[in-house]
Amino acid sequence: MSRPSRPKPAKLVVGAFMADRRRFPRLATDLEGLWGSIDIVSPWLPFDYTDYYHAEMGSSLYRRMVSFQALVPQEQLVAVKLATNRLEESYRAPQGRRLNIDPGYLLLERFVLATGKNFAHRIYLAEGIYADLTLIFQRGGFRALPWTYPDYADQRMLAFLDRVRAKYAADLKAAAATE
Repeated sequence: MSRPSRPKPAKLVVGAFMADRRRFPRLATDLEGLWGSIDIVSPWLPFDYTDYYHAEMGSSLYRRMVSFQALVPQEQLVAVKLATNRLEESYRAPQGRRLNIDPGYLLLERFVLATGKNFAHRIYLAEGIYADLTLIFQRGGFRALPWTYPDYADQRMLAFLDRVRAKYAADLKAAAATE
């Protein structure tokens, strides 16, 4: 019989893509107001894997990822996604969204995104939010799955997530040393 145990806290990771990169400093401030200090920021990554967002947001889109210093309980993912949905709405213009915010969390063994869209590989959490197992850590690196979005399988994204994973491992070690 398996015995329930408290899971390790997660490293909160939030990505956003937008056409106007000048919006990022304000967005970073808004995100820090919700979850505290950002500890790692990715370089700008071109978001050119789909034209799905072009009509609403423009055709030259760029993504930037951030992770946060404080670790969060994994069950907080629903509240995080609902908060980023509200934040995304606060940036909306009459013609549509100005940015898209994708929250998730990283553990040593996986990277999970939150979404409001159901699909075969997504697990319902609560309040209309699903967990999307996006990447698994295997053989020394993050590995894409058949359903992983191409931008999350990109080597530049994986390099960023490797940096976040190393920081997360150090965070866990530091927390264990203080217990």
